[in-house]
Amino acid sequence: MTSSSTADRDVKTRRLDAYLKEHDLDAVWFARPNSFAWLTGGGNNVVDRDAPAGVAAVGYDGSEVRVVTDNIEAPRLRDEELPGDVPVETYEWHTRSLADALAERSPTPAAADIDVPGFESIDATGVRQPLTDDDVERYRALGHETATALERVCRELQPDDTEREVTSALRVALSARGIETPVALAGGAERVAKYRHYTPTEERLGDYALVSVTAQRDGLYASLTRTVAFDPPEWLADRHRAAARVETSALAATRVAATNAGRAGNVFADVQEAYAQVGWEGEWRNHHQGGAAGFAGREWIATPDNEARVHEPMAYAWNPTVQGAKSEDTVLVTEEGFETLTETGEWPTSEVESVWGETTLDRPDVLGL
Repeated sequence: MTSSSTADRDVKTRRLDAYLKEHDLDAVWFARPNSFAWLTGGGNNVVDRDAPAGVAAVGYDGSEVRVVTDNIEAPRLRDEELPGDVPVETYEWHTRSLADALAERSPTPAAADIDVPGFESIDATGVRQPLTDDDVERYRALGHETATALERVCRELQPDDTEREVTSALRVALSARGIETPVALAGGAERVAKYRHYTPTEERLGDYALVSVTAQRDGLYASLTRTVAFDPPEWLADRHRAAARVETSALAATRVAATNAGRAGNVFADVQEAYAQVGWEGEWRNHHQGGAAGFAGREWIATPDNEARVHEPMAYAWNPTVQGAKSEDTVLVTEEGFETLTETGEWPTSEVESVWGETTLDRPDVLGL
């Protein structure tokens, strides 16, 4: 059964109280899996992974958190997915849809993250930030286990392995830990120099490979990339180092923005400068640079004009690329500093300095096999 501390729920319901007051609403409902997990402390309402919404909705009306679902799902959700003190209301599965059930049972005016007759729409990205203490603890477990699985797969790679064999092994390793893999990428030497999203094919890895994953559990998402080399091109080490310096610079800029009520666009401008400083001006045009992580692969992606607030404590997954090289981890940014969530302590690292020389972080090296 999911556990959620009273303090965690209090923080989240206070945010929802403010949202209800600001938008003149009496209730808000979440049926999309990530926001359902956010409010229930990691509860899972997914049966069909192709469906945009789950089989239950969690709501808050200014006084209590409660769940609405059909009679098929209610016993399992009560027993396995919800804190024991969250009431579950049911309807007969054949009589109505989840949306109709919410319309019947909710006080109004109300908002939901799915289409409900007469309800307003809510984008939960704002209320999910920053992370709570309970969120961070679950994130630490997810990040460590995801990195452990990916790094173990990487250590066993051979030049003749196909990209699809690599991602299949990665998905199995993560699934055994109860972790979903919305994104699993493996690119061999021939393709990673041409494509920034190296979706797996039957191509052999060859001289070196990049392996990337975005993994999800308890509604939280962790992303990381590792580089493995068998007979690497002479330029790989320099490009990898350049990408790592841009990532370190992005994290340094994130912390500055978070402590000064900065915006995503402010960090993006610093990322552009970092690319220029490492000798790859304009390289940012070839791939998105990442942004805030949490209850989405990216709660927001940095762009020049993005006005999203930069929060702390919050996870960030910056993923700069320099043709054929990439540096990416999920890092918790707090007032005190940085904590790499997706690390094991078993992968070789080097100290990497930001382009402004004020921040130095350990970043993963290319692993030679």
